[in-house]
Amino acid sequence: MPKFSYEATTETGASITGSLDADSVDSTVNMLLARGLIPLKVAPGKEHGGTSASPLNDLQERLTKVKPPELILFTKQFRTLLKAGVPILTILQVLENQTENLKLKKIAAVMREDIRQGATLYDCFRKHPHTFSSLYCSMVRAGETSGAVPEVLDRLIRIIQHEHKVKSDIMSALHYPIMVCVALAVAFFVLLTFVIPKFAGVFKAANLKLPLPTVICMDLYAFIHNYWYFGLIGFAALFFGLSRYLRTESGRYLKDALILRLPVFGPLFIKAAMSRFASIFAILQASGVPVLDALKVLAGALGNRAIALEFEKIRTLVEEGRGIAGPLSSARYFTPMVINMVAVGEESGSLDEMLKEVSIHYDDEVAYAIGKLSEALGPVLIVGLAAVVGFFALAIFMPMWDLTKMAH
Repeated sequence: MPKFSYEATTETGASITGSLDADSVDSTVNMLLARGLIPLKVAPGKEHGGTSASPLNDLQERLTKVKPPELILFTKQFRTLLKAGVPILTILQVLENQTENLKLKKIAAVMREDIRQGATLYDCFRKHPHTFSSLYCSMVRAGETSGAVPEVLDRLIRIIQHEHKVKSDIMSALHYPIMVCVALAVAFFVLLTFVIPKFAGVFKAANLKLPLPTVICMDLYAFIHNYWYFGLIGFAALFFGLSRYLRTESGRYLKDALILRLPVFGPLFIKAAMSRFASIFAILQASGVPVLDALKVLAGALGNRAIALEFEKIRTLVEEGRGIAGPLSSARYFTPMVINMVAVGEESGSLDEMLKEVSIHYDDEVAYAIGKLSEALGPVLIVGLAAVVGFFALAIFMPMWDLTKMAH
C-alpha cells in the first residue's frame, strides 16, 4: 500500500509530522481527521516522487477546465472540512494537496494567499469568474453575511447537481440525432463526389438523357469540383464572422432569442429555464439574499441573454415597489404557473416553498419533454435517411434502367 507523509496539528495546536499507509491522499486526510488531527499538508512518500512545478504543468493547468463533477467534489470537501471546524487556511491547504484538477489546485493556492492578506471568501471566489459563477459567489457572500456558510454550500451543491443533471439529460437526448445528421452529411458528400461521377460517365458515354435527380447530383458535383475553394473560403468567413458576432451583446441576444423560438426545442429550453429560475430563486430566498440581489444573480445564472434582459426590466419594477408577481407577468417567457405560484408565495409569506414546487413541476416537465423529444426524433431521422438514400437511388438506378432497356 502506498505511503503518504503528512504535517498536522493537534486540537491543542501542537505540530506533528509522520506518515501513513493509505490508498490515496483523500484516505490519508480522512484518517487524520478521524484521529482528531487537522491536516496541514499531505503528500506521497519519497518513493512516489511528488510532482514538481514545470512549464509543462503550467501549460496543462491553463488548458484544464473545471467540470461540474469536479466543482461539486471541491465544494463538498470544502463544506465537510468547514463543518468539522477546520480553519479556512488549513482547508485550502488540504484542498490544494488533494485536488487532482490542476486549475482547482492553483485556485486553492491563490485563495490561501488572499485569505492570509485579509480577503473574504467572497472576494477570493470572485477573482476566478471562469470557475466560480456569479451565482456561486453570491451564495458564498450570503453565507458569510448570515454566518451559515456550510448550510449555504449544501444548497449550492444541490443547485450545481441539478443543473448538471438537466444539461446532461438534454445533451443525451440530442447526442443520437447529432451523430445521425453528421453521418448523413458525410455519406451525402462521399456519394456526391466519388460514386455519382463514375456512374454519370457511363451514362453520358451511352448518350442517355439523364433524369432530374442525376442532373442535380452532377451539377452539385461540378460546383464542388470547380469552385470548392470559393465554398471553403465562404464557409470559413461565415464561421469566423458569425462566431465573432455571437460574442457581441446583440449577437448573444439574437442567438438566445432564436433558440427560445425553435418549434420543438424552444418550449423545452423555456421549461428548463423556468426550473432553473425557480430552484435558484428558492435557495437564494432561503439563504437570506435580498430580492433585488437575487434578481441580479438570476440574470446572469440562467444562461440565456434574452431572459436576462427581462430580469433587468423586472428588477426596475421591483425597485418601484410593485412586488414580484406583477413584474413577472409583464415579462416574456414566464409561464402563468410561475407567475401564479409566485403570487401565492408572496401573499402567504412562503415564497421559497412555492418556488420549490415550481422547480419540481418543471423538472418533471423537462424529463417528460426530453422523453417525447427522443421518441419524436426517431421517425424524423428515419424519414431523412430514407429521403437521402432514395434521392441517390433514383439518381443512379433511373439511368441504369434506361441503359438496360437500350441494351434490349
